[in-house]
Amino acid sequence: MIRRAPKRVAVPAFAGLLVGFALAASLLLQDDARADIARFVPWSGADTPTLALNDLSGQAHALGDYRGKVVLVNFWATWCEPCRAEMASMERLRERLAGKPFTVLLVNHGEARTRVGDFARREALALSVLLDPNQDAARAWRVRVLPSSFLVGADGRVRYTVTGEMDWASRESVETVQTLLR
Repeated sequence: MIRRAPKRVAVPAFAGLLVGFALAASLLLQDDARADIARFVPWSGADTPTLALNDLSGQAHALGDYRGKVVLVNFWATWCEPCRAEMASMERLRERLAGKPFTVLLVNHGEARTRVGDFARREALALSVLLDPNQDAARAWRVRVLPSSFLVGADGRVRYTVTGEMDWASRESVETVQTLLR
């Protein structure tokens, strides 16, 4: 009887390169999170899209309810790492502007209420979480990438859009929001 040696699984030679590229990409993405005034792109849409959604408790929220306040509308998902990463900076921005007419609305992109609720409880989110189960709001706001954020002036008009992760507590971000508060 002839015994054969167990088969060895060959690891592709380029596996090390892939790991290296992944590490380099993650470092580059971290740098993208920093705020840069050029990342605040003036809104090119003619009108502000409609936003009327329920929060996790079923309470209705409409953008018009926030007239007189500057609103940061952020589209996100629980599976989106950059989305989750920027939430802490949004909370710091809200805290820094406490007492001013400013609020943050986190619009979840198409996930089940239970999944989003579990995430919000686990992360102890103190920001308003709205549900967009059919992504109707995301389509109306032309969201193509998560996270996507929009700064709405106190007059109810979208002023800026930011695509991708942002450090909302940075000097540039705070100054941009404060110009809308004046």
